[in-house]
Amino acid sequence: MVSEISESFSKTFKQLIRDIKMQKLDGSYNVAVAVVNLFRDLVLHEKWNTAKDLIFLMKTCGKLLAKELPLQTSAENMIRRMLKIVRDEYTTACNEQQEELDIQESLHKIVTSEEEIDDYSKTVAELKESILDHINEFHMELETSIENITKEAIKHIHTSEIILTIGKSAIVESFLKEAARYRKFDVIVCECSPLKYGQDMAISLSNSKISTTLIADSSMFGIMGRVNKVIIGTHTVMANGGLRAISGTHAVALAAKYYSVPVIVLAGLYKLSSQYLHSHEDNFNQFTSPESVLSYSEGVLTSSVHVYNPMFDYVPPELVTLFISNAGGHAPSYVYRLLSEMYHQDDNDL
Repeated sequence: MVSEISESFSKTFKQLIRDIKMQKLDGSYNVAVAVVNLFRDLVLHEKWNTAKDLIFLMKTCGKLLAKELPLQTSAENMIRRMLKIVRDEYTTACNEQQEELDIQESLHKIVTSEEEIDDYSKTVAELKESILDHINEFHMELETSIENITKEAIKHIHTSEIILTIGKSAIVESFLKEAARYRKFDVIVCECSPLKYGQDMAISLSNSKISTTLIADSSMFGIMGRVNKVIIGTHTVMANGGLRAISGTHAVALAAKYYSVPVIVLAGLYKLSSQYLHSHEDNFNQFTSPESVLSYSEGVLTSSVHVYNPMFDYVPPELVTLFISNAGGHAPSYVYRLLSEMYHQDDNDL
């Protein structure tokens, strides 16, 4: 069994981790694409003989990546997706080597035949080529994911509607700009204090000739009664359909529920995590400098209190109306089905 990663790949892998930590590579999409490219190189250039060898190499890298970048769930998600591709291609190749299955064969027999070959230790001809082809197809799917989501815009945004969002999300920005090509509507942006990401979002939308109003976070409840839809992005979609989203999103979702306003979440499938909230209790949140909340110049006060400035909120699935991904629209309860299609249950824990 080949169990060693080459020195050149190890250097590239560690450089990727450094770039993400230093925010030279930022954003869930960019991180996801970088990880897929890295693991494509692993399949292509590293030494392995069987699918079992390759899974071992991928999991070795995956464990280190999860340890070094606990908040970058899109990186972990892509590792699990690569592992699922390897398992699927191995299973398909082994089935092709067997006697051709009858079209009418029962689901039970198909499942049983897959279980018989799940040790992944057989040598399969042209396995590398088939895995690389599948990874290339998935890479193309990633590249078109934002485009596929924005195509849904005109189905969900109608003329004269008032849309509320919070902070700055590249995918929400593209979604609203696409809808603005065909519809006239108003956007209300919560500024997302104290980081004030919403200011950049409001400027970008107004530059695209979209009627935009920037409001303080404290005004969201008062104005929610006039809103037709809440459209937000998210950092991670948890396995139960809950969200790890920018701080302030939970308050927006609660206000929307009070006024029965639908909450639409835009998220590519690369943000779909197989983990639950309790799996991230120690690493769920990230804290930034509280200086914008309580200035360090307030020396007497700051020496007497602890001030926390969390980056993320947890939004439970019951506050979400609809997910829109590159695979279409889904209810939060459908996340379990998507998980079973995208990841293998043996890879939930890397």
